[in-house]
Parts: sequence; C-alpha cells; structure tokens
Amino acid sequence: MGYTFIMKKKIKKILVLTIGIIFIILGILGLFLPFLQGILFLIIGLILVSFCFPRMRPHIKRHAERQKHVSSAVNKIEEWIAKTIGEI
Repeated sequence: MGYTFIMKKKIKKILVLTIGIIFIILGILGLFLPFLQGILFLIIGLILVSFCFPRMRPHIKRHAERQKHVSSAVNKIEEWIAKTIGEI
C-alpha cells in the first residue's frame, strides 16, 4: 500500500462526502420546491454520507424499515452506489 493508494482513497472519501452533502442540500430544497424530488435526494445523500460514516448506516436502515417502499428503495440505491463507487 503506497502513498498514492492512500491519497486516492482519501480523495475518494472527500469526493463522496461532498457529493452526499450536495444531495442532502438539494433534498432539503426539494422539500420546499415542487420541481425537485426532495425525499429521493435526501435518501441518496444520506446513503452517500453513510459510506464515509458507517455508524450512520444502522440509523438509516432502522428508519427506512418503518415503510416497506422506502426500505426497498434504500436497499436498491445502497447496492447501486456501493457497486458504483466501490470500497471507501
């Protein structure tokens, strides 16, 4: 494990965290603006942030399990994101 590998991993983590925060902001805006899908952006943003902070993931799962359609959407989005970005 060289220095470049560690730097690439840190850059990837910062990039995923930044994109996650942007999605959360868009989600909050989408709750007030009718042309944005607020809930969808919030779910994607929270899942992206949970890749950087794994302690958030059980909280997201617990809240998503309360509604079956949200739970299945969260699982599908999480699988797609994990496949797309790989390991952080």
